Amino acid sequence: MRSKANRRRSWLSKSVAYNISQGFLADHSMGDLAKKLGTSEQQLQKSYFHDFGVTPVQFWETQRLLLAKQLLTNTSMPIRDVAKASGFCSVQEFNSALAEHYQLASGDFRKRQPKGVPRRLSEFWFRLNYHPPFDWEHLLNFLSKRAVPEVEAVEKSVYSRTVHIERGHDIYLGVVEVRNDAAERALFVRLSETLLPVSVLVLERIKLLFDLEADPAPIRRALGVLAAKRPGLRLPGSFDCFEMAVRAVLGQQISVAGGRTFIGRLAVRFGTPITTSCPLLIRLFPTPRRVASASIAQIRQIGIPEERAKTLRALARAIFKGLLLLEPGLNPEEVIGRLCKIRGIGEWTAQYIAMRALSSPDIFLHGDLVVRKVLGEEKRKKLLAKAEKWRPYRAYAVLQLWDQAGEG
Repeated sequence: MRSKANRRRSWLSKSVAYNISQGFLADHSMGDLAKKLGTSEQQLQKSYFHDFGVTPVQFWETQRLLLAKQLLTNTSMPIRDVAKASGFCSVQEFNSALAEHYQLASGDFRKRQPKGVPRRLSEFWFRLNYHPPFDWEHLLNFLSKRAVPEVEAVEKSVYSRTVHIERGHDIYLGVVEVRNDAAERALFVRLSETLLPVSVLVLERIKLLFDLEADPAPIRRALGVLAAKRPGLRLPGSFDCFEMAVRAVLGQQISVAGGRTFIGRLAVRFGTPITTSCPLLIRLFPTPRRVASASIAQIRQIGIPEERAKTLRALARAIFKGLLLLEPGLNPEEVIGRLCKIRGIGEWTAQYIAMRALSSPDIFLHGDLVVRKVLGEEKRKKLLAKAEKWRPYRAYAVLQLWDQAGEG
């Protein structure tokens, strides 16, 4: 088992990687990031280099250049659009990075293009690789059962959703579509033209939602016979952490279908309409600001009790005011503790939020009724003792136990 210090270093490194992927360094300094994560810049740099072998800035530039290569080679998008989609502030900065890292100009990549490549972002499918086996149907079924009406849709093995991203003083709205190609061992993602400047951010969130960084081999070794039947199960993450937390709160102590009904009503009541080419996607999920500013009476109109409405608003206010940070890479134990301080959020709900919103692979829902039933144990200590052998992938064990019971 890894030491507490090593786990903390790993969490810090993952937090840094997530913030970089979300464009934090485009508008802030490394010092700003260290302050946000409650550490020193020196410790941040040291932890990141220890885990990844490069500095955060080097990682950020490498990620942008890899995306740029894909767009330069496989589309005929104007160079300025490729630079913007890849997260560069200007064409000059973009060209300088290409020359420094590849000793090539943008035109050199264009010479390798196949015929008939798309010109617009909305015509292009980004490729996101994964390690097989990848149980796409199970993951898609999981998301379909919980899809927020008018915000998300699953049709013909394609997942799609509306997107609302705030970056600095700018707001970007659009739609994202995701399909699987098992033969290519990759997911393919298409974005609205309006999401061009935040392409990097959206793609990283898709990776988290579909758990694309997971390696099934060590997970299978840790879970043993538990993973024999479904070795490709993935941990469903979240595209938006606030949305994920709201799902958990509204789904407490009721069925999956019941939770979906309430979150759908919340989206209709507080979400902003959006015009898209898909008739099933007509609304953006409500922002923390919108829910935080609503009255308890207004929130209760979706059909929930007063105490549940108070919990929902308290959660929204904590996130909006910056009192509660929810994002992948954070210390799950600390986040669970902060969530449990919000009246109406119990341990199971806090753990579930951490498991999915933080993409924490070792969360074990020892209070889950299905987990207890399948394992034939009610006592917490004995449940946790049984789960020790599944570290550091206990969240995947939960998924396997749910699958055995026909849940999930």
